[in-house]
Amino acid sequence: MNLNKLLRKNILGMNPYSSARDEYKDIQNDMVFLDANENPFDSALNRYPDPQQTDLKTLISKQNNVAANQILLGNGSDEVLDLIFRAFCEPNQDSIVTLPPTYGMYDVLANLNAVENLQVPLSSDFQLEVDAILATIKAQTKLLFICSPNNPSGNTVDRIAIERLLNGFQGLVVIDEAYIDFTEKSSWLQSLNAYPNLIVTQTLSKAYGLAGIRLGICYASEEIIAVLNKIKPPYNINTLTQDAALKALQNKDIVSDQITTVLKERSRLIKAFKTYDFIKKIHPSEANFILIKVDDANKRYDELIKKGIVVRNRSSQLNCENCLRITVGTPSENAQLLTLLKTLK
Repeated sequence: MNLNKLLRKNILGMNPYSSARDEYKDIQNDMVFLDANENPFDSALNRYPDPQQTDLKTLISKQNNVAANQILLGNGSDEVLDLIFRAFCEPNQDSIVTLPPTYGMYDVLANLNAVENLQVPLSSDFQLEVDAILATIKAQTKLLFICSPNNPSGNTVDRIAIERLLNGFQGLVVIDEAYIDFTEKSSWLQSLNAYPNLIVTQTLSKAYGLAGIRLGICYASEEIIAVLNKIKPPYNINTLTQDAALKALQNKDIVSDQITTVLKERSRLIKAFKTYDFIKKIHPSEANFILIKVDDANKRYDELIKKGIVVRNRSSQLNCENCLRITVGTPSENAQLLTLLKTLK
C-alpha cells in the first residue's frame, strides 16, 4: 500500500505545528520554564500537558504489545475518527463505506467533511455482505468502517469476512472496537503489522467506566500514526484525562471485576427476557448491551420512561424495526428493570 496515494495532497505537504513542549519535552527537570507563556504560579495545572502523552502511551504499549509509535490518543474516539477523515478524504471528491445499522458518527463525520457515504447494509443477522461491499467501492473510496462488536446489534463481525476486505480493498479499513472488552473474541491489534491498511480504534468510555474523561485510542502502522500526529491539535489530551487514564490502566483488576459482573448480568437479562411475551426476539450480544425486538417499540419505550428507566429506541435503524437497545446496568438497576417489565401488558 502506498500511503501517499491515499493522503490528501495538502496534508502530504503541510508542516505540523510545533508547540513549546514539542521543542523542550523534559518538564520533570528542575528548570525555569519561560517558553510557553504559561501562568508561572503553581496550581498543579498551570503547565501545558505532554502533547504526546508519553507516560500513558508507554503503559498502553506495554499492556497491549503494540509499539508506542503505533498509538495515537484522541479526545474521545470521535476525534480520532475525524482526524482519519481529515487526513485521507478530499472534501467533495472522496467517499467512504459504512455498514448500517452501525455507529451513527461515521455518517455525521462524512457529512461534516463533505465526503460521500456509500452505505452497504449488513445482512439480516448483522454480518458483512463482502461481495456487495467490494462491488460498491469506487476508485475514490478511501475508508471502510467496521464496528465489531457492532452497535446497535451487539454481535462481533466474522473474521474471515474482514480479512477478505483487508486483502481486497486498497483503502484503509477502520475497525471500531469500542466494545471489545465484553467479548471472548480476539482484538485485531495483533494483526496490525500483517495489514498496513488496518486501523483499530478503542476507548476507555465503556469497560473502563471513563466516558467522562473522553479518551479514544487509535492503533495503526507507524506511518499512519505519524500522519495523524501531524494534524492533531497540539494539546488534545488534557492533564486530568491523562492522569485519570493512567490510574485506571494501573488498576485493571477493578475493571476486570466490573466486566465480569456485566457479563453475568447480561446473561441474567437475556434469560429473563425470554419469559416476556411482548419481547419477540433477543439478538445475540457480545457487548455491554442487548438489542431486543418488541411488539411496539414506541409504546414500550414510553412505558419505561414513565417509570424512570431510559433505554434507546433503535427502530429508525435498518433491520432494527421495533427494537430497543438496553444497556446492562448494575445488579440493582437490572432488578428494577425486570420488575418493571413484569408489570407491562
